[in-house]
Amino acid sequence: MRADELVTLGRTRLRVSRLGLGLASVGGLFAPVSDDEAATVIDAAWDAGVRLFDTAPVYGYGRSEVRAGAALANRPRAAYVLCTKVGRLIEPGGPDTQPIWADPPAGLGPRLDYSYAGVLRCVEESLARLRLDRIDVLHVHDPEQDFPTAVREAYRALADLRDAGTVGAVSIGVNHASVAARFLREAAPPGPDCVLLAGRYNLLDQSGLAELLPLCTERGVAVMAAGVYQSGLLADPRPGAPHGYGAVPRRLQWRLRAWREVCDAFDVPMLAAAVQFPLGHPAVTSVVVGARSAQEVTGSVDVFNHPVPARFWRAVKAAGLLPEQAPTPEE
Repeated sequence: MRADELVTLGRTRLRVSRLGLGLASVGGLFAPVSDDEAATVIDAAWDAGVRLFDTAPVYGYGRSEVRAGAALANRPRAAYVLCTKVGRLIEPGGPDTQPIWADPPAGLGPRLDYSYAGVLRCVEESLARLRLDRIDVLHVHDPEQDFPTAVREAYRALADLRDAGTVGAVSIGVNHASVAARFLREAAPPGPDCVLLAGRYNLLDQSGLAELLPLCTERGVAVMAAGVYQSGLLADPRPGAPHGYGAVPRRLQWRLRAWREVCDAFDVPMLAAAVQFPLGHPAVTSVVVGARSAQEVTGSVDVFNHPVPARFWRAVKAAGLLPEQAPTPEE
């Protein structure tokens, strides 16, 4: 596999690159990013053959979508897949603010809304920010915030938009594998086409393997694996680094050391193992990573394309770092 390899997204007609770019960072996740820097990130991904881009209204309270639309405006529309999300409206005085966004637009904030009408409004506003007339993949974002409304009204709105051709594929964007599995089971047929699973199928957390991934394989639902660097912990485990951990828990410190020892023994960069591991599972179509600079983009492409021998994965399992039942890329 290579980062720029194009594959079919599950049962849809969409073609996506194996490596996708998540656009939270260009919306100002943890640190501010300028318009020019954001454009440079997206341009670098395009030049590397990345053709899958994932954003959301809440990323920088609209900034990520605006910047994505501007950077992709002159690209052939049929040449890339753009994903965004519903469930939060961005409006003056929106109360669902999050401290992780640096320097968000003054006076604006998100408000949770999974209602049918709210979703239609959210899509209309996203299309305006993105400068598009259709969205390739639309995720219900964090449906656990209001699960009954999300699985009924939000899903019905997305299914209707899919039928109308405004949306190419219906998806859910989740941080909890159990939430995704429940959504797939309770949504009206034919159900979502995809799942964006963040942080639950990577080197440190394989909780998606127990129920969700087998269910997706059974139903032909494509999985995009995000959070493969565990919010940056695998890239920079120092205390206080922007990975979401004030202090890294001891159990993770031990696992990080153990992973580093095996990686060093085989001369495999840890990030290469991190970005390639999820694609061993047949349900996983693509891996989505974030970047706030062109250098981070090229770094992820390089580690994605770095050779990892089959014996490395066997050694990892022998060390107890992955469960035996976890499929690995060489299988």
